[in-house]
Amino acid sequence: MIFETVDAQGHLIDSGDLQAILTTVVEHGASYEILHFDVGRTNADASRLSLRVATDTRESLDHLLATLSNFGCYVEGAPDALLRVNDIGGAAPVDFYSTTNHKTQILLGGVWTTVGHQRMDAAIVVDKGHAHCRKLRDLQVGDEVVCSMQGVRVLPDLQGRDKPTFGFMSNDVSSERRVEVAVTRVAAMLRETRARGEKICFVAGPVVVHTGGGEYFCELIQHGFVDVLLSGNALAVHDIEAALSGTSLGIDLDTGRPVEHGHRNHMRAINVIRRAGGIAKAVSSGLLTRGVMYQLHVHDVPYVLAGSIRDDGPLPETEMDLTRAQNKYSDALTNVGVVIMLSSMLHSIGVGNMVPSWVKVVSVDINPAVVTKLSDRGSTQTIGIVTDVGLFLHQLAIALRGSGPDVHNAH
Repeated sequence: MIFETVDAQGHLIDSGDLQAILTTVVEHGASYEILHFDVGRTNADASRLSLRVATDTRESLDHLLATLSNFGCYVEGAPDALLRVNDIGGAAPVDFYSTTNHKTQILLGGVWTTVGHQRMDAAIVVDKGHAHCRKLRDLQVGDEVVCSMQGVRVLPDLQGRDKPTFGFMSNDVSSERRVEVAVTRVAAMLRETRARGEKICFVAGPVVVHTGGGEYFCELIQHGFVDVLLSGNALAVHDIEAALSGTSLGIDLDTGRPVEHGHRNHMRAINVIRRAGGIAKAVSSGLLTRGVMYQLHVHDVPYVLAGSIRDDGPLPETEMDLTRAQNKYSDALTNVGVVIMLSSMLHSIGVGNMVPSWVKVVSVDINPAVVTKLSDRGSTQTIGIVTDVGLFLHQLAIALRGSGPDVHNAH
């Protein structure tokens, strides 16, 4: 038998990580021996585990250790992280370490160093004693890149301990009464996030407009609960269509009935904005006087519109270069404490790949599969509310009314 001793620390019991670690060992056909387990005396204290694991082959042991690293396990007495000098720009050494969205540390000079700009699916570059995540496409010749799992430890975020608190927001939420309870908790979370000085990010699709939630989203902007909006061309187009024509995809938002030749309204909206020179100029000239995009400009809330191959127009502000759009999204997520995703699977998954696991994520969608897809792609901190987006925004706006000063109006 070949064995290694691994250590782990944190809230191992109430997070469920202790059970997950032991179960993982057994499922890999390995054996374990608990050498030491120091249980935290209070819910604020961390527990510490020392575990000897054994398998038949080195290959199976390495595979087990790689899996256990997802729960914060690291090999006792590990050497410093293995650094290789990169030889090809836009790519990494063959055995580069691919990151998760959990807090990660690497051993440099015998000291555990926290990796900056944490995100999943990136490489780790060390520069002048500092480590940070970098996309493969941004790697340069000469970069020192962390390779293999040697001297790397992952610290799963403690947000899992909050999930019992937000357990009501599971995928089985369906009745209006339970959605109201979920909204109350989300409203409290947004107040706390703002009080900590962290940003609130919304990722929204055109369903916000289609379901009649636009006016309530505008209210959230007015009261300072939207610090950044990440979306695509469609939300802006249909919001502007609604502001100019009162329709969304040619459907009258008041009556729910199709308008004659209404299918042309979204193209007319695009044309109006393009003739004006963009959304900002349409607002400043008085051409656009209401709607989500109008409120964003009036209250100086930054937004990024990422384009796609199917976009009509697109609007002048829509970023059609994929790489630049990704970079703008990533920059906009700096100091974000919570992300609220409103029925936009493509953009939600993209943002989920960019934020570390300690950022709270709430996904609101009528389709429970969207939340499942986010979790399957590594955004395990995502909590889902399965309901109509318009209903959610209506209730959230009501719950947040009177919550302190209108900070954006102070600009």
